[in-house]
Amino acid sequence: MAALTCQFHCTIHRLPCNARIRPSFSCSMQPSQSNIKVVINGAAKEIGRAAVIAVTKARGMEVAGAVDSYFVGEDIGKVCDMEEPLEIPIMNDLTMVLGSISQSKETGVVVDFTEPSAVYDNVKQATAFGLKSVVYVPRIKLDTITALSAFCDKASMGCLVAPTLSIGSILLQQAAISASFHYNNVEIVESRAHAKDLPSPDAAQIAKNLSNLGQIYNREDLSTDVLARGQVLGEDGVRVHSMVLPGLPSSTTVYFSGPGEVYTIKHDITGVQCLMPGLILAIRKVVRLKHLAYGLEKFL
Repeated sequence: MAALTCQFHCTIHRLPCNARIRPSFSCSMQPSQSNIKVVINGAAKEIGRAAVIAVTKARGMEVAGAVDSYFVGEDIGKVCDMEEPLEIPIMNDLTMVLGSISQSKETGVVVDFTEPSAVYDNVKQATAFGLKSVVYVPRIKLDTITALSAFCDKASMGCLVAPTLSIGSILLQQAAISASFHYNNVEIVESRAHAKDLPSPDAAQIAKNLSNLGQIYNREDLSTDVLARGQVLGEDGVRVHSMVLPGLPSSTTVYFSGPGEVYTIKHDITGVQCLMPGLILAIRKVVRLKHLAYGLEKFL
């Protein structure tokens, strides 16, 4: 679609007193910037449905495809309980969806919510059709990320692998790193509604970040084997305690202590909607990348 741009010019010349000044108009056709075409892979999942709604509401982008093995053939708008259908059927063939979008020669992004074993092939397919990728799939192996990085460098194609899309979670990690330079004792306590993948990726990432700073924590209690003291992640004494009770919000708390004080940082997640601002940011940023970037924090 083209946008009509008009300019107004008023030129004054030396004319007789009874002469009129005639303004001149000039119009030119300029192409308007098209929306980013977004494909949601894993669209029928809770996070996928939330992503469809968020992308539909976001400025400068639109849902162009929905891929999943569930609800195949159904309109993704209806699956997401939107007021009106999007007239986009859920398909179980990523290649077919990518092919239809690549023919339009517009900027496209594939958002991957699938499984760790499928990520590499999904990114390769997206790249083959000229689309960038945003990957939010917990527990991706380091070997997969390394292989993806080499592939994206060779193809000069952007890909963002995000361990978390929660901006609050990233801010918690950054605050914990800052605090670690001032305290020698630290423990992580998390709560979850379901006992799956514990310690959580968030807690594991915080422990990894702190361990990479080269500081030894909890020296007075470093070698204890008491199970109730939690699991030590890394070699620097950072302990993680995971509490699981139905109905609990997903919460991560980092406790630091020093002489005469305790410093506490906490982040609660009450719904998948907390990931959507980070997702929209990731989509906007990845279109400019020509390599793999790991972590949304690079763009905050």
